[in-house]
Amino acid sequence: MRVRRGNAADPTYDCGEMPIPRIAIVGRPNVGKSSLLNMIAHQKVSIVDPTAGTTRDRVSVIADLQPPHEGTDSTRKITVEVTDTGGFGAYFDDQQGRGRFDDVGNDLARLTDDIEFQISEAVRGADLILFVLDAQDGVTSRDQEIARLLRERVLGGGRGTKMRRAAGTDEENARADAEEAGAKIGRPGLRVVVVANKTDGPKWEAHAYEAAALGFGEPMCVSAKNNYFRRDFLDALYEKVRDLPGVTVGPQKDDVRADMKIAIIGKRNAGKSSLVNALAGEQRVIVSEIAGTTRDAIDVKFEMDGKTFVAIDTAGLRKKKSFADRIEHFAFDRAQRAIERADVVFVMIDATEPVSQVDHQLMWLVQRAFKPCLVVVNKWDLVEGRNNQHGRPITTENYEEYLRKETKGLEFAPIAFISADKGTNVRRTIRLAFELLRQAGERASTGVLNRKMREILSTRGPSSKLGTFAKVYFVAQVAKRPPTIVLVVNNDALFTNNYQRFLLNALRRSLPFPEVPIRLIVKNRKRARMQDLATGEHQRRKLEAAGVSPDDARAWDGPAIIDADLDDAAWEAHGAEEFGEEMDEARETGDGGEPGDDLDGETADFSEDILLGADDDEFDSGDLSEDDPEPLG
Repeated sequence: MRVRRGNAADPTYDCGEMPIPRIAIVGRPNVGKSSLLNMIAHQKVSIVDPTAGTTRDRVSVIADLQPPHEGTDSTRKITVEVTDTGGFGAYFDDQQGRGRFDDVGNDLARLTDDIEFQISEAVRGADLILFVLDAQDGVTSRDQEIARLLRERVLGGGRGTKMRRAAGTDEENARADAEEAGAKIGRPGLRVVVVANKTDGPKWEAHAYEAAALGFGEPMCVSAKNNYFRRDFLDALYEKVRDLPGVTVGPQKDDVRADMKIAIIGKRNAGKSSLVNALAGEQRVIVSEIAGTTRDAIDVKFEMDGKTFVAIDTAGLRKKKSFADRIEHFAFDRAQRAIERADVVFVMIDATEPVSQVDHQLMWLVQRAFKPCLVVVNKWDLVEGRNNQHGRPITTENYEEYLRKETKGLEFAPIAFISADKGTNVRRTIRLAFELLRQAGERASTGVLNRKMREILSTRGPSSKLGTFAKVYFVAQVAKRPPTIVLVVNNDALFTNNYQRFLLNALRRSLPFPEVPIRLIVKNRKRARMQDLATGEHQRRKLEAAGVSPDDARAWDGPAIIDADLDDAAWEAHGAEEFGEEMDEARETGDGGEPGDDLDGETADFSEDILLGADDDEFDSGDLSEDDPEPLG
C-alpha cells in the first residue's frame, strides 16, 4: 500500500502538440456543432441536446478523413483533430431565460466569458475553422456577429481579454495587450469554411446558400442529423484539409496515440477540472463554483518525462434521483465510457467533505471494470493540520485509516494527497499512475502461481459443510491488463466469493501486481474421454507433459496425478497438455467473478441502479479482506 504525500507545488507540463491538422467547429447555440463532430468522428463524442449551452468546454477527438471513392482501408487517409466548442452567446438575453438558470437557480450567464475564452482558444490553435449555421433559420444577427469577429480575428487573436481579467496591474495589462496585438499582426488569415447544417432536403438548399453573403465563400451543405449530403460534405472536407500546408496523407493514429489514458471521475466540485488545468498550466477546461459545469468527457494530451498521457476530464456526478435533465444522464454515460477506455482511473475525493454514497458507487464502477485505480484526495491543503471531530490534528495517516473504513473493495489501491489548485504533489501522482499501468502489464509465471497456490491451500483451503474437499489442479495467468488468473478445480461451487477474495489478497502479496485489480476465473476440470482413459492415453500425455520420457510414461505405475515440484517450463507444458481446453475457454469468454458480486451470487445492475437515492449504509456490503469471518472449516 502506498500513500503519496507532497508539500511543494509541482511544475506544470507541456500540453502535447499533435502533429496533425486541427479543425475547430464554431457557431451560435443549437446549430448542430456537436452532431457535426460526431458525424466526422463516426462515434458519439459530444453530448447532443436541444438545450442551449449543452457544450461548454472544448471537446476534441482524433478522426480519420477518408478520400473520395475509397473505403476505410485506404492508405490515403488524413488523420485530424476535430474540436467542438460551446455555442457563442449561449446565455444571452435573446434566449428569453430558457436554460439560463440551472435546477438550483444559478445564473449560467456567469459562464459566458469562460465559454467564449474556450472558443477563442480553439480558433487560435486551428488550421481550419468550420463556421456552422442553421440553414433553416437563415443568417441571423448572431451569425453576422461571429463572422465579424472571425474576420477581425477577435476570436482566436490572442488571450488579452482573459489575461486582463485575471491580471490587475497596469504592467500585466499592457503585456496582455501587446501579446494580443502581436498575435493578430503576425498571424496569417484564418481559413474559414461556412457549413450550412440542417439542410434536411432539397427544399432547404436554396436557403443554405444564403450563407455565402457572409464572405467566406460557398457554404458546404449537410444535415448531420439525417445524413443528407453527408458523403459530399466529408469528401469536400477531405479536399480542404489535404490542401492545407504541411499535411501528411496517410493514417497517423500510431503517431498521436498516448502511452496512457487517465479517466478522472468524482462527484461534483471535487476538483477534476482543476487537476487538468494544473497539468496544462492554463485554463484548458472551465472551472467554476457552479456545480455541474463540466458535461462532456474531455480528452487533454500531455507530455512528461518523455512519455505522453491523456487526461480525460469527466462530468461530476450526483445521485440519479437528483438528475435535472437528460443531459446529466448523457454525462453519466460519457463518464462510464471514459472508465472503459482508460488505462488508469483517478477517483477524486474532496477532502473537505465526508465520503458520500456517490463516491462509493463510483468506486464500484471502477472495480467492475477491473481498472487500475488511484484514490486522489484533493484540497488536502484546506484540511491538513486542522482538528478532526475527536480534537486531534488531521494527518495523512489518520485520513487514510478513515478512507479505508469508508471505501470497501479497493484496499489495494494507492492513495495520493494533492492540491490541484496549488499544483501540490501532482507530478508524483502521475508517476504513480504510470507505475500502476506497468504493474497491470506484468505476467506471473505458471510455476510461481502453482507453487504459491499449493502453499495457500495447505494453510487455508475451501471446504464444504457436506465434507467435500476442494482441489486446484492447475493455475495460470492467461491475460494482462487486467491480470487474469484461471484456476482449474474439481468443484467451482466450493470457491465462494469470500474465499476468492481471500485468494486474491493472499496472491497479491507475492505477485508483481500488488496494487492493481486481478480478475479471477474458476473453471471446473473437463472430464477426459472414456476411450483415452481406457487405453491409458490420457495418463501418458500427462506424464510426458510433466517431463517423463515416452518410454517411462508407457511403463509408469505411479500415482495418477503428478505431484512433484516442476520448474516453470514443465508447468507450462503440463498445463498446455492437460488443461489447454479450459485455458482456451477462459481466454475466449473471460467469465470471471465480478468484484461487485454479493455473497448470494447476485450482481447489482449498476448501469441502471447506480446513484439511486438509498442510504449510505445500504451499500455497505461488508469487509472484503482476507479476514472475512465466514467459517471455512
